[in-house]
Amino acid sequence: MDHPIVSREDVRRAYPDRPDEVRKYDYGLVTVIGGSEFYSGAPALSALAAFRGGADMARVIAPKRAADIIASFSPILAAYPLEGSHLTRSHVMELISMANASQQVSREHTSVVIGGGLGRSEETQDAVREFISQISLPVVVDADAIHAIAKEPKRFYGRSLVVTPNKHEFELLTGRSVRDLSHEDCVVAVQEEALRLGMTILLKGRVDIISNGNETMLNKEESHFLSVRGVGDTLAGIVGALLARGVGSPLACAVASYVNAKAGSMAAQEKGEGLVATDLIERIPEAIKG
Repeated sequence: MDHPIVSREDVRRAYPDRPDEVRKYDYGLVTVIGGSEFYSGAPALSALAAFRGGADMARVIAPKRAADIIASFSPILAAYPLEGSHLTRSHVMELISMANASQQVSREHTSVVIGGGLGRSEETQDAVREFISQISLPVVVDADAIHAIAKEPKRFYGRSLVVTPNKHEFELLTGRSVRDLSHEDCVVAVQEEALRLGMTILLKGRVDIISNGNETMLNKEESHFLSVRGVGDTLAGIVGALLARGVGSPLACAVASYVNAKAGSMAAQEKGEGLVATDLIERIPEAIKG
């Protein structure tokens, strides 16, 4: 079966011309939850990519040491510190309160990106599961948060989740290996698992596969330099921006995948082997414009 391949026309659909009059948050507020005592870069990359991906506002919630470091990265970043060195169940009600407040202040134009740099301790994963199970807004589940929900994936059936696994994380989430499958069989596996789990899956690979079980899209835009650390964080941030702007999945995932890869290709023309994720972020607006 032939599946739609994301194109410039899809990018234009996701980024229509703005009306003459807009208000703050009409184009989204993205809350990024991530970081720990040892990792601060991932949530910052997601938040910066969300800004470049068209969100009006992106903020980071992180354990105190990570939040303090992130706040120094850029004057556009707002970083809220949580007490302690890592996320625990004691933070869950605080996170829920902030998520609900973001819905109100943004007039429902909001999303959450969670996972980057959180770590995989059992108490952190337990907190991630508890938080996601109690909110109703769109959530991008990335990195360490994928490991958390993989313990109880059926608990989140039918919620507004976008999950962004690589092939290893896909196997953890679904119990199904796609490493040795043909491309078409891999597409079928993603479709079947997205339908079974009731979530949108963006499987990262040479060709990204995006499916909610009913709609499936492919991104064939690629760069050989996207193995560098942080480009998964930038992808999650762009997905979060599009969801907050009101773009439904899987279109938001497909366009984010395309824009992230295109920005990487553009940055690689200049940086080559020296490409880093912040180079990609700076090319996101150009990738959107085409």
